[in-house]
Amino acid sequence: MRLCILGGGGFRVPLVYAALAGDDGGVTEVTLHDTDAVRLRAVRAVLAGIGGGPPVRVADGLDDALRDADFVFCAIRAGGTAGRVHDERTALAEGVLGQETVGAGGLLYGLRTVPVARDIAQRVRTLAPRAWVVNFTNPAGMVTEAMADVLGERVIGICDSPVGLVRRAARAAGADPDAVEPDYLGLNHLGWLRSLTRDGHDLLPGLLADPRALNSFEEGRLFGAEWLATLGALPNEYLHYYYFRRETLAAVRAAAETRGEFLARRQGAFFDRAARDPKAAPALWEAARREREETYLADARAASGGWRRDAHDLDGGGYDRVALALMRAIADDRRTRLILNVRNAGTVPALPPDAVIETVCAVDGSGARPLPGAPLGPAELGLVLQVKASEQAAVEAATSGSRRAALRALALHPLVDSPAVAERVLVRSHQL
Repeated sequence: MRLCILGGGGFRVPLVYAALAGDDGGVTEVTLHDTDAVRLRAVRAVLAGIGGGPPVRVADGLDDALRDADFVFCAIRAGGTAGRVHDERTALAEGVLGQETVGAGGLLYGLRTVPVARDIAQRVRTLAPRAWVVNFTNPAGMVTEAMADVLGERVIGICDSPVGLVRRAARAAGADPDAVEPDYLGLNHLGWLRSLTRDGHDLLPGLLADPRALNSFEEGRLFGAEWLATLGALPNEYLHYYYFRRETLAAVRAAAETRGEFLARRQGAFFDRAARDPKAAPALWEAARREREETYLADARAASGGWRRDAHDLDGGGYDRVALALMRAIADDRRTRLILNVRNAGTVPALPPDAVIETVCAVDGSGARPLPGAPLGPAELGLVLQVKASEQAAVEAATSGSRRAALRALALHPLVDSPAVAERVLVRSHQL
């Protein structure tokens, strides 16, 4: 079974390879493709230090990478880290949130990424029509929906945030994370855990009524026990940007550098040093990875008290584990439940059937299908509908080149507070 990784010079690729090294899932070859040769060499040096995994081949171009692949992991970054920094600073210059996947920053990233992702989907359909595409690329919901226009149900988006939330909540409730069944629904980086069942008993009400237990894990500290009890659900950590928009925007604007600038500086140092000393690449990568995880969502944590992530917070879902679980379930026709980004198919009746949502799915050899769950409450549904309308306008703009659709995408987003601001953001971004 051939696995192709697009964005093979990406910082998280060693996590996937390390998981493959301990897996008997039948991957016989890993093919890497990346447009940045320096990053690709550094990542190959890290993979050599891991050892024990399948043979690694560097592709001679995109078509060579995709041809006859069984699975394609899409983890590209259109515009590189410099593009992310530009998105963040463009939004912040107009007084709105600059973030990779949320608000104006996320929409700008989507406008730049969707055309590239759709081109990849077209090449997959031509060169590897039986392949399954697992999309890691952010903004994951938007990109997956754009690729699904070409590939249908053969593209599935993944994110480790929901899995990490479920695991942390289960531990806080005194349960084995592998023994609970979650009810989770929303969009990528905009979802809610509504129940957490073990042996037919929902553990979530008891957890929400226990401030001490809530304060023991990341989402509890981010949102605060009183607000979580008021909501009656556990939100995905990215909802902090919506529920506490004033505080998080102030924290982002007060920071010395954006998240993109931090990663450009620190990960750039890793790639430079690894290129000079390939033998040291594995140790350098591990140190940089640890720092990256410890500083994740630092702006939201600064806005909620400035606390540090602990060992349980750092042990999240893991893109690598979610991707491999998905791949095994499809390849081996092994029925599994996973939280994934898939087409709605009536799960949220107010959304079109082909709109991509993030929810609990049944996975087997035929792919992933959303499972029935409780309906969203009015407040949650309203937010989902508004953000989805914004995302779909961005996909339309990126696909057609329509400037009006791009303006509509920005102006409709709940974190952009004025059409005039949306217009200036679009002008500053130099897109459309």
